[in-house]
Amino acid sequence: MTMANQVTYRDMEPSQALNAIIDKRMHKLERYSNAIHHTRVVLESPHNHKHKGKSFRATVEIEVKGSPITISQDNPSIHIAVRDAFNIAERKLKSHADQMHSRRTVRKQDANIGDDLDAIAS
Repeated sequence: MTMANQVTYRDMEPSQALNAIIDKRMHKLERYSNAIHHTRVVLESPHNHKHKGKSFRATVEIEVKGSPITISQDNPSIHIAVRDAFNIAERKLKSHADQMHSRRTVRKQDANIGDDLDAIAS
């Protein structure tokens, strides 16, 4: 399934290098689940704190069947924030896919038990 991808920059200039990295990581997410409908990445520089310095935030929003997954990471480097956000997104997506698979397996087993009981009752 082809998913819709969106990258938004807030309070910073768009970067072709970041777009290439994000596109590569989004396509990598497709390997873990085919239930992804939409992916949105928001890159922003929320504020310039006088004690902590400049900080960047990378937010990854993944719309999957069931419930959406949203991850935000803050870091002084936008590249590290993007990397960490996508690493967490991969782990959460794998966990979500495993949960969905286990639910299907349980339902299938329940259906098989019902068929076996019908056969015994006959």
